[in-house]
Amino acid sequence: MAQQRLYAKVTEALADEILRREYAIGDRLPAERVLAESYGVSRPTIREAMIALEVDGLVDIVSGSGVYVRAHERRGAPAPMDVGPYELLEARSLIEAEAAALAATQASPEIIATLERLLEKMEAENARDLVMSEEVDRQFHLTIAEGTNNSALVHVITELWNARASSLQSIQFHTKMRAEGIKPRIDEHGAIVDAIRKRDPDAARAAMRSHLSGVADMIFSVSEADAVARARAEISAERQKYRVRSTL
Repeated sequence: MAQQRLYAKVTEALADEILRREYAIGDRLPAERVLAESYGVSRPTIREAMIALEVDGLVDIVSGSGVYVRAHERRGAPAPMDVGPYELLEARSLIEAEAAALAATQASPEIIATLERLLEKMEAENARDLVMSEEVDRQFHLTIAEGTNNSALVHVITELWNARASSLQSIQFHTKMRAEGIKPRIDEHGAIVDAIRKRDPDAARAAMRSHLSGVADMIFSVSEADAVARARAEISAERQKYRVRSTL
């Protein structure tokens, strides 16, 4: 069975248990290892299922603690748009870079002050809570969109961020980045604010492109490390098979 079908099967099985109220709200789900053994799948497959359940609004994933039942009903939102992180970043680079340039000419003093406050908050949160930093990061970029005074751009950029939040592929990559301690880059965000403050559209455009290019590099680094880990695991499994056969 394909990996995608495996995690989907586990997701639906666990969702059914939650919807049947076999777990109370606030209950912790069994450990990853226990679920993997119970369903006869790998632990990465269980992780993907947990992410899908979180997207559905059924559970909360608490880093270092476990997975807890959040609700007995799905959010009722449309099915997640499973757009890959690179496609989303490409779209964001095209649109948000021009939005930053426009904001450099249109943003009010109030918008600039809000960006400066968000930058300070991001810096403070980086030292404590990465999840909060990601939310502040979203607010930062949407504030730049508001600074364009163009409602169409605000709508498009908001939808791009919503797509990131609902895409399983993007969630998986950003979850891995979070687990490795990768946080929003203060210097890159600061360069964007500085260019907007100076009313320099070219610098704002370049700073936004550089920032999103850096995010793409970080995602590539995480995906490359993940691919190497999978390859090593496969080689180790094949080596173990050979050892077993050689003893027969």
